[in-house]
Amino acid sequence: MSSLRSLALIENWPVPTAAAAVVRADGTVLGTHGPVGHRFALASVTKPLAAYAVLVAYEEGAIELDEPAGPPGSTVRHLLAHTSGLAFDEHRVSFTPGQRRLYSNAGFEVLGDHVAKAADIRFHEYARQAVFEPLGMASTVLDGSPAKDGVSTVEDLVRFAAEVQAPQLLDARTVVEAMTVQYPGTKGVLPGYGHQNPNDWGLGFEIRDSKSPHWTGVSSSPRTFGHFGQSGTFLWVDPVAGVACVALTDRAFGPWAVEAWTPFTDAVLTELHA
Repeated sequence: MSSLRSLALIENWPVPTAAAAVVRADGTVLGTHGPVGHRFALASVTKPLAAYAVLVAYEEGAIELDEPAGPPGSTVRHLLAHTSGLAFDEHRVSFTPGQRRLYSNAGFEVLGDHVAKAADIRFHEYARQAVFEPLGMASTVLDGSPAKDGVSTVEDLVRFAAEVQAPQLLDARTVVEAMTVQYPGTKGVLPGYGHQNPNDWGLGFEIRDSKSPHWTGVSSSPRTFGHFGQSGTFLWVDPVAGVACVALTDRAFGPWAVEAWTPFTDAVLTELHA
């Protein structure tokens, strides 16, 4: 059971199974609740893991962020920031690169193929060797699409959330770049929450800024970044609060999540600041 009472709010969520945890940058787990060793489908919470592997490939010199990748005029950076112009779930170009923030699973699939070709290794294996294995994420696998087919546990994602806050696998400057708005002022749709202008995004991580409505808390700092998934999952990092939170469920995202997640995050942050 959790030392943070607020985490017990997941018991009220209308889901079959849920687990959650809060972790500091130094890896100190401030609280857990639920079966943290249970393996859940991550859906789009896969993307930050895939993005981290792409950034390792960048630091290893296998790729460059501004080299061509994807549609004509698009780069690795465009793909990571959902501005390549590729459609949501089709390898079809809908916009000129950089023109609009078009959230794209297809873009992350192109990224995976690009890294696999450059590094001469299948992307899921690259992610395992570059990210999961070094962090001790023994229950995490990424077979299939790097946009949405990851499977993991709260225990494993706590390790990842600590890494993102205090990088060991990447240069800290690379992670700062990943949580910095790419192509500022770009508008677009945040899935599940409608049109946002601007719809700020970093490199594989969504950035909260002043978005409303949003899946994080009303009290979350504008610097908060992370991702949520259509399988009812999320991971956020709030650098101002100095913590990250992971919550995984096995019920698809829907109105229940919109109603539950924001007060949950606000309760966690309120308890931490008490």
